[in-house]
Amino acid sequence: MKAITKHYTKGDVTIVWKPEQCIHSTVCWKGLKEVFNPNKHPWVDMEGADIERIKEQVSHCPSGALSYIVDNKEVTADNIQTEVVTSVEVMKNGPLMIYGNITVKDNKVNILHKNKVTAFCRCGASSNKPFCDGTHIKIGFRDE
Repeated sequence: MKAITKHYTKGDVTIVWKPEQCIHSTVCWKGLKEVFNPNKHPWVDMEGADIERIKEQVSHCPSGALSYIVDNKEVTADNIQTEVVTSVEVMKNGPLMIYGNITVKDNKVNILHKNKVTAFCRCGASSNKPFCDGTHIKIGFRDE
């Protein structure tokens, strides 16, 4: 199946959304409902806020499903370095969130450098292990 990528443009900035990466954390629309509204089609309204506010909200996307392109360079959570101490948060009925710069070695011995926020699967059903892909919502995963 071909991966879907959606683009939403305002001026010199394009918001990029990759639905397959989305973990449905709701960070985007809870933080900026004027732009991100999952009940509308299209769900991204670039006229809802100024571009700096939109870029700021996109930078909080924990999965990297949202990013933006400016000056022909894509800015994602993975290429924004953060200087915070690495911390871990268990999301209720959801993924394990790691905040900070980490290195991940997967079961195929690939080494990935993740920055800012990384979501790890806790339900065991992700198609993108070890990372969360939002499947926990589809299967009704609940904390015990």
